[in-house]
Amino acid sequence: MKFYTSVGPNPRVVALFMAEKGISIPEVVVDLRGGENRRAPYNVDVNPAGQTPALELDDGTILTEITAICEYLEERFPDPALIGTTPEERATTRMWTRRIDLKICEPLANGFRFAEGLPLFESRMRCLPEAAAGLKAVAQDGLRWLDPLIAEREFVAGDRISLADILLFAFLDFGAGVGQPLDPANGNILRWYEGMKARPSANPS
Repeated sequence: MKFYTSVGPNPRVVALFMAEKGISIPEVVVDLRGGENRRAPYNVDVNPAGQTPALELDDGTILTEITAICEYLEERFPDPALIGTTPEERATTRMWTRRIDLKICEPLANGFRFAEGLPLFESRMRCLPEAAAGLKAVAQDGLRWLDPLIAEREFVAGDRISLADILLFAFLDFGAGVGQPLDPANGNILRWYEGMKARPSANPS
């Protein structure tokens, strides 16, 4: 297999997922800042959407989209389980992953693309700078919604780390560096975030 990676939170989700599983896959680093992802051969032979990450399988099949890649890796390398070992665990992980993606990660990412990231993205995609502040506020609303829900839990989906935690951590860690810091009033999320940041997967040697 071959893992196409770059800077940014999306490839980091998969990298963290692999680190938690103890998986090592040869990497190809794509120059996102230089626009390598938006031109041939990458956007022809690897991902026509021009995005990272991508996972090339041994038979040449290309998988894109972080949840699809992580689902595949979970099936190939089931231990430790990061999506679940039962239908109930898997459904719960997928539910929380979807909620976090829609309520927090997507508005956070687009808030960045349409503001601090505008010089990089305005020639590559439709950008709506007038929407940036509102999108950032939506992400903060999502965090305020989540905070009380994890008050009694170590992890987002319960007592086990899952893809939901990995997704949220990668995007919050990214947001902290691009003008969207975690509000300390969200004390439960802050406690959870510090725990995630201390994990070996977040601190590769």
